Amino acid sequence: MELHPDKTRLLEFGRNAADNRKRQGLGKPETFAFLGFTHICGKTSRGRFAVLRQTVRKRLQAKLSEVKAELRRRMHDPIPAVGRWLSSVVGGHIRYYGVPTNRYALAHFRFSVGKLWHHVLRRRSQRGRVPWERMKRLIDRWLPPARIYHPYPWRRMRVIT
Repeated sequence: MELHPDKTRLLEFGRNAADNRKRQGLGKPETFAFLGFTHICGKTSRGRFAVLRQTVRKRLQAKLSEVKAELRRRMHDPIPAVGRWLSSVVGGHIRYYGVPTNRYALAHFRFSVGKLWHHVLRRRSQRGRVPWERMKRLIDRWLPPARIYHPYPWRRMRVIT
C-alpha cells in the first residue's frame, strides 16, 4: 500500500497550533476534511480551544444537486409522498451532520431543500402559484428541524455518581 501524496500530509493542529504558527509568522492553522466534515482549530466563547466541525461544502452541494434532480423526477407526485421522502432525506442528513458547531450548515441544508421543493411545486402547472406562507407550512410539517444530535463528548460521557 502507498499513501497518496496529495491526500496525505502532516499538519499542525490542536490546542497550541495557533500560538505556534503565530510565533513562526505562518498564519492560521490549516484545516482538513475527514468523514464529511471540515475540521477547524477554533475557540469557544470563553476563549478556550475547540475543534470546529462543519459540513464539507462539496458534499453539501452534491447532496443538494441530488435532491434537486430527484425532486424534478417526482414533480407531479402528491405532496404527502414527496414530503415523506424529503423528510427521510433531510432527517438522515441532519442525524449524520448534527454535531456541535455545525448548526448553521444544517439550517442552510434544510432551507435550501425547502427552496428547491418550492421551485418544483411552482413549476407543476402554468398557474402553479404556491405562496411562500403555504410553503413555510409545508416545510414545517414535512422537513425535520435542524438540531444537534451528537452532543459534545464531555456532555455525552458525563457520569453522575
